[in-house]
Amino acid sequence: MLCTKCGSHNSRVIDSRPSEDGRSIRRRRICDECDFRFTTYESLKETPLIVLKNDKSSEPFDRNKLLRGLMTATIKRDVPIARLKELIDDVEQELRNSPRNEVRSKVLGDMVLERLRAIDDVAYIRFASVYKDFKDIAEFQAALKGMV
Repeated sequence: MLCTKCGSHNSRVIDSRPSEDGRSIRRRRICDECDFRFTTYESLKETPLIVLKNDKSSEPFDRNKLLRGLMTATIKRDVPIARLKELIDDVEQELRNSPRNEVRSKVLGDMVLERLRAIDDVAYIRFASVYKDFKDIAEFQAALKGMV
């Protein structure tokens, strides 16, 4: 690892521990040439997940965008944010375990709805009404009948 002070390529690790987010490793190093101590982080470079939208555009999978949608659906419901994050973790893990790095927004939405239904029926209907873009009350009623 290149020393940030003298530019030497000779350094050694003196301490190593997981970072706060648990997604990388924090390494404390010392330069063998100038004894300068510095910190590096090592993390796995993941292939980005791409969401293919209905209008033929695409965008990177965004956990925060999904969390905002779920928080809106669960507003004034007794659903902890930690539970929503677990749902997102589960969906993301399933996507990363698949052989493709692209997912259609419909498939992603169905994955979320399947898990959300097991958590809270009202949140399920709220999320479905936005995700499925209900045009009238008949579509809304059909979704409610499908729950029974």
